[in-house]
Amino acid sequence: MLQRSRTLPSRIHHGVVEERHDIRHYLQVEVPPQPLVDSETINAQANYSKSFDDDGRLKRTGTFWTASSHIITAVIGSGVLSLAWAIGQLGWVAGPTVLVLFAFVNLYTANLLSQCYRSGDPVTGQRNRTYMDAVKANLGGKKVMFCGLIQYFNLFGVAIGYTIAASASMMAIKRSNCFHESGGKNPCHMSSNVYMITFGIIEVIFSQIPDFDQVWWLSIVAAVMSFTYSFVGLGLGIGKVAGNGSFKGSLTGISIGTITSAGTVTSTQKLWRSLQALGAIAFSYSYSIILLEIQDTVKSPPAEHKTMKKATLLSIMVTTIFYLLCGCMGYAAFGDLAPSNLLTAFGFYNPYWLLDIANTAIVVHLVGAYQVYCQPLFAFVEKWSSQKWPKSGFITAEYEIPIPFIGVYQLNFFRLVWRTVFVILTTLLAMLLPFFNDVVGLLGAMAFWPLTVYFPIEMYIAEKKIGRGTTRWLGFQILSVTCFFITVVAAIGSIAGVVLDLKTYRPFKTSY
Repeated sequence: MLQRSRTLPSRIHHGVVEERHDIRHYLQVEVPPQPLVDSETINAQANYSKSFDDDGRLKRTGTFWTASSHIITAVIGSGVLSLAWAIGQLGWVAGPTVLVLFAFVNLYTANLLSQCYRSGDPVTGQRNRTYMDAVKANLGGKKVMFCGLIQYFNLFGVAIGYTIAASASMMAIKRSNCFHESGGKNPCHMSSNVYMITFGIIEVIFSQIPDFDQVWWLSIVAAVMSFTYSFVGLGLGIGKVAGNGSFKGSLTGISIGTITSAGTVTSTQKLWRSLQALGAIAFSYSYSIILLEIQDTVKSPPAEHKTMKKATLLSIMVTTIFYLLCGCMGYAAFGDLAPSNLLTAFGFYNPYWLLDIANTAIVVHLVGAYQVYCQPLFAFVEKWSSQKWPKSGFITAEYEIPIPFIGVYQLNFFRLVWRTVFVILTTLLAMLLPFFNDVVGLLGAMAFWPLTVYFPIEMYIAEKKIGRGTTRWLGFQILSVTCFFITVVAAIGSIAGVVLDLKTYRPFKTSY
């Protein structure tokens, strides 16, 4: 294991400047070559431009397809499993309508946000590599801190939600086999703690991948898995509808007086459930917080925002079709009794082997999605720490560890310790708050207005210098205010659900 000095200058191999990885990643020093008159240096300059982008980083290699896979991985997550329940609360009219409206809003604001990747000129302007960089460049002031608190708190919450969802799928595999072996006579109750710990251990390992652009392969695998379990859920829903011989459900959603596992639905609970459903649908589309990080992996030309516009359109279209099919078929199969989690709440029992495949795909997908969401948070903390303590060997020093058949791994002790502590903390909180639907709804509500709507709109207005009081400005404000009220009512519904769950809750004692 060889330590890499923090003071060595950049090296030149065969006329190409090789930027120091540890300095580039941690200190973000960008030192383009200075123009000199001799021909040898001119050749170095030309070779530099072929190997590095305009900000001194190695050439980005992301494409329309890799960006689409990142987006699909981020969008089609555990949220798809609660859509049957969400549509069940709203009914056949409002449910699909709300889902499609959320899709249009996310598509529109995502395109606005993608045009804020570069400040000034959309092709050669300064890059805003993260969401916070874009807010700082376009808005500045206290809005940067406000954005950072919301964004990173939401990423932290998503990690908790994914831990809960992954453990539920792990238990579903165990329980489906238990049901099969006992012929349905054994209730197969079990604790979720051991499964959350297992998922946490897996994430500790994958969290040591240093950079976001190095998880592209994990993102593609996760995207394939998301299609797998979505198809299984859809197929099981179609099969059950065919077995029933008719569609269940109503135009207005779950009926007052319906007896569920949580008790009899009252008029007040009907209201809370409807509001919570808005949060669940919002969560199923929440990926704007990492859009610029995804865009920062895309190569140019063409201009990055053009590639992202196409990738976003494809991804949102694909996911919306899946959402409508999975959510509507799940509601058609179960009606008012649509489960909170389509594949783990045991609306389906057979074929048990197909459920095992679907839930395995969910776990694999969530392993990748956890990293897609958490890598921006990891990078922010590590960059801030390296700037705060630039002389600390613990924080900035890297060690080269040869790994047979793979290459050289860059070990950093601060990255190892802090990312491990982060995963342990999210796992413990997931064990404390294992309320899938309520957590999903609250996270969706918290992120929707500020990160998906407000900041993209405000940054676009500032970037394009849209005059206050103009028709376009008024249109943006109407959209923003409308989405703000949706966020407020969705949060209220989710909080009401958490309060209801806490009445029968015992810490670390939750079983299914």
